[in-house]
Amino acid sequence: MPANILNLPSYAVTALQENDHDYHVDAEVRQAVTHCVHCKAGNPQGFGRREQMVKDLPMHGKRVGIYVNTRRYRCRECTKTFYEPLPDTDEKRAMTTRLVAWMGKQAVRRTFASIAEEVGCTEFTVRAVFSDYVNELERTIRFETPKWMGIDEIHLIKPRGVITNIQNNTVVELLHNRNKETVIKYLAGLQGKESIQYVAMDMWQPYKDAIELMLPKAKIIIDKFHVVKMANEAMERVRKSYRESLTPKQRRGLMHDRFVMLKREHDLNDEEALKLSGWLRNYPELGMAYRLKEDFFKIYDAKTKEEALRRFAAWEIAVMPDVRDAFQDLIRAWRNWQPYILAYFDHPVTNAYTESLNNLIRVMNRLGRGYSFEALRAKILFSEGAFKKQTIRPKFERRREPMATRNFEMAYMCLERAMPHQPSEPAREINFGADISTLTRLIEAGEI
Repeated sequence: MPANILNLPSYAVTALQENDHDYHVDAEVRQAVTHCVHCKAGNPQGFGRREQMVKDLPMHGKRVGIYVNTRRYRCRECTKTFYEPLPDTDEKRAMTTRLVAWMGKQAVRRTFASIAEEVGCTEFTVRAVFSDYVNELERTIRFETPKWMGIDEIHLIKPRGVITNIQNNTVVELLHNRNKETVIKYLAGLQGKESIQYVAMDMWQPYKDAIELMLPKAKIIIDKFHVVKMANEAMERVRKSYRESLTPKQRRGLMHDRFVMLKREHDLNDEEALKLSGWLRNYPELGMAYRLKEDFFKIYDAKTKEEALRRFAAWEIAVMPDVRDAFQDLIRAWRNWQPYILAYFDHPVTNAYTESLNNLIRVMNRLGRGYSFEALRAKILFSEGAFKKQTIRPKFERRREPMATRNFEMAYMCLERAMPHQPSEPAREINFGADISTLTRLIEAGEI
């Protein structure tokens, strides 16, 4: 009889065949059925057999199929027939439970097509296993509610909401869209939402409405980088307005050198500063727009919101009519969102790292063309090894003081025996979500 290469104690291997790609293992259940599965009556009689094929974990680079010679029984009491249950087998699929568990974990990091090829099943089956695996993770894994929450968006076919933990640099949720109703539903089911102190977000009215409704005590702060980005966009409008008046060579040069205009002046090296001075000297409106962009960034160097407000007022006066149309969106946004923009100067909370997260999601989306949003969300949130965790140990408790005399010691020992032992409080593990820097490393290493 062949050795039990399956390492499944519930089965006896009766034959083994292999070819270049597959193992075909004949097996039968070791323990015979002793009771009817319907009425529980004992000693059912044999009533034939049939062969069932069950997929198992790949071995030695080959796919594995187990052909189980399954017994059929008939109950002497209720006369019903039934087949013996197959141990270690998933009830929903003709697969071992260990294969299903392995496929779920693998599908978080790998493409469905590659897993289907390795196991010898359809891609649809992998998707179904993955869906069940993610549902189980959703049920068992809880991310700590951030005290400093970030809300941003990412375009994956359409805009999606991204919820982050700013203090711990983690992502805790990807929302199907960024609608007010979706954000409200998420916040309504969020445990411990009362502990949220600050919410950093972009200038999207549905976010603001949802936060004010569901988190009335949280302070809304417009993310600094969404504001200053509008200054860069205004300067880009002025730069692009020159395209029609330039020769093809000048147009290509202006396009290739745009990075020096977007860079902060104090970060330019000598070569970049020389390039910039040439463009700004030859194109006065572009020079004006660049200076306005730099001066707007300096508003955020203010120490107080009162100082920031004064700097903005002086900056707005300096916006000349020649370039005012390009900066009009920024001016309007400041006026409409001024209290929330100025809140940054009291509480400098920002979503600065969220751009790196958005880049990661875009890369993952390109690597996995055809993934559903749900699959991409699971790969971001539940990649094995990406969680940022912290173990909280209970407070140190002072030991009990020894008794001064033997009599007291005897009395203390008697009291100890009479009182039930109080176990120490267990340590508690906190999961802050998927760490963005770890996700970056996993993607760069090709592990996701």
